[in-house]
Amino acid sequence: MRDLLLGRAPKDFDVATDAHPEEIRGLFRSCRLIGRRFRLAHVRFGRDVVEVATFRGTTEDADEADHLSVNGRIVRDNVYGSLEEDAWRRDFSINCLYYNIDDFSVVDFTGGMEDLKNRTLRLIGDPETRFREDPVRTLRAIRFAAMLDFKIDPACDIPLTHAAEDLAEIPPARLFDEVLKLFMKGWALKTFQLLQLYGVFEHLFPETAACLNDDEAEAARRLVERALENTDKRIAEGKPVTPAFLFAALLWEPLRQDIEAMIANGMPPLQAYDHASGDVVARQVEHVAIPRRFSLMAREIWALQPRLERQQGGRAKQILTRTRFRAAYDFLVLRAESGEPVQESAEWWTRYQEADDTERQSLLEQPKRSRRRRRRRSNRKAVQ
Repeated sequence: MRDLLLGRAPKDFDVATDAHPEEIRGLFRSCRLIGRRFRLAHVRFGRDVVEVATFRGTTEDADEADHLSVNGRIVRDNVYGSLEEDAWRRDFSINCLYYNIDDFSVVDFTGGMEDLKNRTLRLIGDPETRFREDPVRTLRAIRFAAMLDFKIDPACDIPLTHAAEDLAEIPPARLFDEVLKLFMKGWALKTFQLLQLYGVFEHLFPETAACLNDDEAEAARRLVERALENTDKRIAEGKPVTPAFLFAALLWEPLRQDIEAMIANGMPPLQAYDHASGDVVARQVEHVAIPRRFSLMAREIWALQPRLERQQGGRAKQILTRTRFRAAYDFLVLRAESGEPVQESAEWWTRYQEADDTERQSLLEQPKRSRRRRRRRSNRKAVQ
């Protein structure tokens, strides 16, 4: 209902009813019940799945088996009630506008229509309590504000920042799903800016946040912002995107600093890349899980960086056939655009890809000539 009223195309439609999940399953053979925390019915129509939720009720007389709260956080909520009770149990006012199919009216118990008009995201009830019930609401608030270009109700500011600390209690696997919703839907850059504004980003990517807070981290910040901006652009153009590239960018600065420290302690560069990438991923998954298929791809993108920086001479053709070459090349270009001293290498690989066989052979000679010139300059300085 919210998206229709805003003139946006809804991605799906959810149904709310007074029928209990088991009753819904009895009506539809294609129905499957899901969820323990919130019991829902998924009814399949061909390739489409319609999510059907039973009206939630108050918890005053609830059985503990149906409603369970730990330290104010709801971990089970299957207490059923009326339409109005259901409205007051939802999170944001703009998300509890009901379309009544009996008379084709919009039912609004919580002032959602007024908030839509004012483009304000407002929590229903006491913000501190509602955020404590489910800390993931902090991420939902930022996601909706970025997606809809709404302002967050000022009454939520301090509670939102405080509740972000409770994200540590959320399973990392659930936070991975939430991170994809934040950064892979077409408004990643705006989301990142809001996450930083409200002090939430540091609870998802603590090492990256610490690096970006450094006064000399301008290039690192530009790299993250350009990666997010490019992701938004690709999504807008209907091009494919992968979380692996996003994680490679978000974790690049902690990785780079670890690599520098390892090399300073005498470890060979390629070995440092391998060790550091494993360590950085292992520390990150304690906060936000990264499925192995994405962490391996991110590590492959990182591992190709020192090879691309050296331009590789005769091995360039072999590197060009590597599965992750294109992603690694795009990452090298991103680093160059962000101000890292790899512009020459990025330009070389750009020319090499576009060149014919004769031009490629000429380009392959350039690294050799450059090395000879560097050796001659070094020898002249030694003689002087």
